[in-house]
Amino acid sequence: MRVRVDVGGRLHVGFQNLSLAHERLYGGVGIALDSPRVVVEAEPADRIVVTAKRAGTAPPADRHTRDVGLVETYAERSCALFGVDGVAVDVIETLPRHIGLGSGTQTALATLAAVGRAYGRSPDVRALAPSLNRGGRSGVGVGTFESGGFVVDAGHPTERFTTAPPDPGEWSVPAVTARHDLPPAWRFLVVLPDAEAGRSGEGEDESMRSVVETADPSVADSLAALLTRRLLPAVAEGRLEAFGDAVGEFGRLNGAWYADEQGGVYRPPAGRLIDELADSHAVRGIGQSSWGPAVYGVTDASLAEEAHTAAEAALTATGVGGEVRAVTPRNGGARITRLR
Repeated sequence: MRVRVDVGGRLHVGFQNLSLAHERLYGGVGIALDSPRVVVEAEPADRIVVTAKRAGTAPPADRHTRDVGLVETYAERSCALFGVDGVAVDVIETLPRHIGLGSGTQTALATLAAVGRAYGRSPDVRALAPSLNRGGRSGVGVGTFESGGFVVDAGHPTERFTTAPPDPGEWSVPAVTARHDLPPAWRFLVVLPDAEAGRSGEGEDESMRSVVETADPSVADSLAALLTRRLLPAVAEGRLEAFGDAVGEFGRLNGAWYADEQGGVYRPPAGRLIDELADSHAVRGIGQSSWGPAVYGVTDASLAEEAHTAAEAALTATGVGGEVRAVTPRNGGARITRLR
């Protein structure tokens, strides 16, 4: 059969702990977005064929075409996992890579699900994600793929995840410990500056190892209090201002761990954009997603246009080009549709 898999990106607010002094390491906190998104279509084939095919008549953009290689890699691994000879995949939409929106995990899982469903399987993406090398630190990407919303994961036992990750097959994706729908009237301001991509691969591993080796355990204590006393109550009760303020503080405290690795609490130019947006009453909880350079904030439908204008002004004031979106949260997981 031919199937379509559609899933949005995610914001990574931060980790609950990066210190080896505590029992659990990492523990991601994040938010599912409805856009930008990954959309792929797949059907059985006797070999692996991946094609860039955008919706409508517009030709594929250069970035969109380059992402075919990433999808092809995950298609090959997925076919091996399912024991099938091939699959034909059309790449309809893609997430910008390595900017803080979870492109790697969402692309990997979308491809995995598409290949499996094309052959009539119902793959357990959580169980199979480690085979694609996804979910090794944060479980937020897998959690948002499964069910969307606001997600908190349990992290890993510190004794297993020291400064070096365990071998393949010796770890699983962290369990989701808390998950909440987000009010449909909320909007997330997403600013994507034209800047160097965030860290990934071996470079990210080296940076994370350095952070973990020197992380102040008292920061994790502050984050635990913030999560349980402010952030989780605010999201459960749908209090936007309280949620935004708590999210912003959570990100700022995380940034203290990364300051030596990224040149400050926020990496350039995210820090300058955050400073420019700080005075806008239309947006709360401004922060940096993952390694950036994506910057986010919390607003609602009534203030979304004003927040969008403020973000464009911030880009102009800092002399940085880029894209601004005010997007809805996604309270469901990936949509998988059978096509004729």
